[in-house]
Amino acid sequence: MIYSLDKINEMAEGDEEFIVSVISVFLEEVPVDLEALEKALAEMNYEQVYQLAHKIKPNVDLLGMEQTRAAALEIETLGKNEANMEEIKKVFPILKTDVTQVVSELKKDFSL
Repeated sequence: MIYSLDKINEMAEGDEEFIVSVISVFLEEVPVDLEALEKALAEMNYEQVYQLAHKIKPNVDLLGMEQTRAAALEIETLGKNEANMEEIKKVFPILKTDVTQVVSELKKDFSL
């Protein structure tokens, strides 16, 4: 398992509805943002790459996805600095693989 509910559980203080709500938002927003990020990479749109990685980062952080957060941060920084797009494209598969796996696990674990 590459996600952890520790941060969400701490915030929820036992409120199961809150936990499911946070996870539902993650499942609704992050795959859409990831798809938009992939499109922004293809279009070499640095501003969009930066903004989308910036938006994804706190969502994966909330689920304790450290490797994924690091990848999002790197993409965010490279996008902001308009670095070599090939460098960003090397990091993106880590982000995509992790998010895809966690989306699948969350749907299964929470029957969503």
